[in-house]
Amino acid sequence: MRLININKSIIFTFCGIICLLNQAKAQNIESLFSARKIELPIIKTQKSGPYIGFQKGEFNLIEFGGELQLKRVKLTHPKIHAIRLGTNYDFNGNVLGFDAAYWYQQSRLGLTYGAILSHRTNFEASRVGFAPVIGFRLTQFHLQTGYTFYSKVSYPAYYNKFFIALKFTLINKRDIDIKK
Repeated sequence: MRLININKSIIFTFCGIICLLNQAKAQNIESLFSARKIELPIIKTQKSGPYIGFQKGEFNLIEFGGELQLKRVKLTHPKIHAIRLGTNYDFNGNVLGFDAAYWYQQSRLGLTYGAILSHRTNFEASRVGFAPVIGFRLTQFHLQTGYTFYSKVSYPAYYNKFFIALKFTLINKRDIDIKK
């Protein structure tokens, strides 16, 4: 019985010494890495392509255009900036529109924040509008909602103020830039 207790104490002591040596070795390795920082390459991608979308508000619009996405690839919090130019049309109200948009996303599955500068006309009167938007993007689908503030015009026009829009971007060009 006493022999078993001695063997247990020797094993625990041996394990404790190994743990202390491992800790000392890890501190040495950590000090080596802190003295010489490892620099990771900077990877940037540029994607572009056409998009098609549907906007629902008081009126329904079909949208077409092009989008350019710039992304800095990182393990945590990749940042994506995008610019979009497009046109839309409401068949029921005979309203034609042009949009210039920008949006920004700071994580892979986070919200997107942006703004849309728009011009709408029913071929008798025109309005210019500005809309702050918030959305969610997953792969090539982008769901956005916002409220458009239009300029004043005396002629009554039928334009969406509060809207929700779903767009699908067909990426057909990718450029990858790696800098060391």
